[in-house]
Amino acid sequence: MKYKLINQILIIISIISISIFSAKSLSTKTRNINILMPAPFADSTKVLVKEFNELNRGNIHINVTRGPRETESVSDLGISSLLLGKSTFDVILMDVTWLPKYAAAGWLTPIDYWFSKEDKSELVEGAATGNDYEGNLYRWPLVADIGLLYWRTDLMNNPPTTPDELIRISKELQENGKIKYGYVWQGRQYEGLSCVFLEVLNGFGGKWIEGTEIGLNTPQSKEASEWLLQLIKEGISPKAVTNFSEPEALQSFKDGDAAFMRNWPYAWTELNSSSSRVQGKVGVTTMVAKDGYQPTSTLGSWGFSITSDSTHPDEDAKAIKFLTSPSSQKYLFKSYGYTPTSNEIFNNKELNKSFPILKSLRAALSVTKARPKTPLYAQISDVLQRELSSILTEQKGIEESLSDAEDNTQKILLSAGKI
Repeated sequence: MKYKLINQILIIISIISISIFSAKSLSTKTRNINILMPAPFADSTKVLVKEFNELNRGNIHINVTRGPRETESVSDLGISSLLLGKSTFDVILMDVTWLPKYAAAGWLTPIDYWFSKEDKSELVEGAATGNDYEGNLYRWPLVADIGLLYWRTDLMNNPPTTPDELIRISKELQENGKIKYGYVWQGRQYEGLSCVFLEVLNGFGGKWIEGTEIGLNTPQSKEASEWLLQLIKEGISPKAVTNFSEPEALQSFKDGDAAFMRNWPYAWTELNSSSSRVQGKVGVTTMVAKDGYQPTSTLGSWGFSITSDSTHPDEDAKAIKFLTSPSSQKYLFKSYGYTPTSNEIFNNKELNKSFPILKSLRAALSVTKARPKTPLYAQISDVLQRELSSILTEQKGIEESLSDAEDNTQKILLSAGKI
């Protein structure tokens, strides 16, 4: 009996020792954070990810899944994983338009606990937009993308401020043989066309969707559509612009073919590279607007969200904070032209002296406009893109296309009980 008791005590001690050892092992086990990023961001953050992994060796390790280049393809990949019931991704780098859909579906974890009011106050105006849904914070911005108007400083002293001025200057430069085209932009049937139209529509005093009101079949919307079509019909923009996305517009402007270009901030770095024919000859401003109306820059930012399937949100938040820190933003801005989100960067005197574009970026952020905030955004944007493409390629008339766009948008929102 005595030996039996001793053996039991030894067994209990062994179990306790094993438990203590196991607990210690678990506490030191490396947490793997799986982040899904579109290909360009996966490439540009490699240095930062490597630095984080070295600093947190043995504790936290970031694994990046390099997603497709196309925005919606990345979203499809993320959704497919989430629909399986246990996503392979702990964090997803999300476009601003995805947030309502993901949050409404319950696929994201609110991150208010890890990002305080003080953290939010450090975000520059415009960067704080599009991160919340129904009172909760679900996304932290990596880059504050905005639509910009690039102009040739060697061809004019000041950029145009109104649609009429842009046409007048373009025609003068073309007639004098200074330039092949006046203005290049994103006219292909995809999300970029919705972004372009939002800026032009606001510049003509219109609204896409405001509250429960749809503003596509309005005088302002018709005027904005007529202006875009006029650019093509009068040769101010090439006919091929209806097949242009960002790279095509950038290449045309970079080759010195155009006086103006609508694009995102990343283009600045490319335009000032040694391979650019307009190196050192480019200015940046906001989109033109009719007299009496404020110019608008479409918000196109990307930010990190934690999926509801993640089992270690504390570590996820730590990784997000590192990748979006002021030092990381400084690196991404200087190396890739990404627009910072932190006031600290925009207030840096040394950076402002070396990169005068910061002043223009801040001005654009002050007039940024988010696209409609709805879980049904992909559907209503698809409707708009198709009808705008019909207008620009003259397959349908302006009035018919805009009437159809408004009717179909209304049907989508009504079917979901959103209006």
